[in-house]
This record gives sequence, C-alpha cells and structure tokens, in this order.
Amino acid sequence: MNTKVKTPIKLFDAANYLKTEKDIIMYLDTVLEDDDPALLAAALGDIARARGMTALSKATGLSRESLYKSLSGERIPTTETLFKVIHALGFKLSVTLRDA
Repeated sequence: MNTKVKTPIKLFDAANYLKTEKDIIMYLDTVLEDDDPALLAAALGDIARARGMTALSKATGLSRESLYKSLSGERIPTTETLFKVIHALGFKLSVTLRDA
C-alpha cells in the first residue's frame, strides 16, 4: 500500500520578514539594484502589506484593490502611483552616480 503524506507548503511572502525599518531599507536597496520597475512595484507591495495596506490606502487616497493590483509586480504602475506610495510609506528618493 502506497500512502503519500501531503506536506503543506507555505508560499514565501517577503512581507512576513520585513520587521524593522532596517530590514525594509535593505530590501528596497537590493531590489533597486535590478533596475526592474515591476520588481520595485512588487517590493513596495511587500512593504505595504508588512505595514498595513489599509493605512497605505488612506494615506494615498487609492483603494486597497487598486493598490494590490498596482503593487502585485504583474504590471508596472504609473509614475504617479509609485510616487504616492513611496511618499506615503515615508521614503524619499535620492540619486547617486553608479559605480563605473
């Protein structure tokens, strides 16, 4: 008799590991190195879920549904949405020269 034991698999969610501001900053810095707008959107979504999507919705004036879609990483949100989210999360963008 062949009995297979099903082991439940929990999907990885970065939001579960973003506990401190230092964690969040390191995560965002790492994501930005890839120059991938969809990955940036997904990372902002992870951060938003870690902090609370409802609070972000109130701060940006965007619906939770819209934020979930925009920050899923499946599409690239508008620049306007990205800036609203970045500012509402308390981040400030700055520019430095790349290492040659």
